[in-house]
Amino acid sequence: MPELPEVQTVVDTLRPKVRGKRVTSVRLNRTDIVQPSGFDLVAQLNDKIIEDVTRRGKKIVFRLNDDQQFYIHLGMTGRLTAETTSAALRPHTHLVLKVADLEVRFSDPRRFGGVFWLGHNASADDRMGPEPLTTRPQQLAKRLAKTTRAIKNALLDQSLIAGLGNIYVDESLFRAGIHPLVPADQLTSDEIARLNRAIKTTLRRAIRHRGSTLRDYMDANGNAGAFQKLHAVYDRAGRKCRRCGSPIERIVVGGRSTHFCPHCQRKR
Repeated sequence: MPELPEVQTVVDTLRPKVRGKRVTSVRLNRTDIVQPSGFDLVAQLNDKIIEDVTRRGKKIVFRLNDDQQFYIHLGMTGRLTAETTSAALRPHTHLVLKVADLEVRFSDPRRFGGVFWLGHNASADDRMGPEPLTTRPQQLAKRLAKTTRAIKNALLDQSLIAGLGNIYVDESLFRAGIHPLVPADQLTSDEIARLNRAIKTTLRRAIRHRGSTLRDYMDANGNAGAFQKLHAVYDRAGRKCRRCGSPIERIVVGGRSTHFCPHCQRKR
């Protein structure tokens, strides 16, 4: 579930704890979470200094002092936390990095996430679209014009725009007043400008509120997010629209639950 706001919040809470610190020990409890398969992650990370932690899309990217990089993807149920060495180890904890007086722990019950080694040459940008917080309307329009998919499906495509998922696509489409089934290539220039603004506003608000916690998500300090209390449509099927009072509807688009207001987001 973690999307751009949740991943950014993890980065923001983890970076000050580990930047410039040395990894003094590595415990890998499941080798199958590491890509490429068979890669000796323990040997590569041990005794390295973490120069920085950043975000690309939904990826948490670590840069080491030898300029090699790797990233962690949280998948659906992953958590990346910085905890004291005496704290009880959570079930399904797959990787533990001892950094100074803390342990950086990656747990993931469903194992849709993982650790991906990039080394010197590979990039976290591979097959990813631009960042939505810096995308311009003209850039978004050019990308949407190339697909006839429903706008909901198009915005979930990480190669079209990076970092959005089910929650923030639904919330952004509501703010922009666009029905989720409108074909992406049929949006007008005014609608694309509204959508671009709506995506930025929604993501920035969510980051300020430390993301949305529906089930599993926590930041690096182990704290839940609060933006779920402000959702306009997501997971609110049958409840009144905060804007017009109409019941929020739920449909399935491309296999994903999709929430919208039939009055504020009229279908063409």
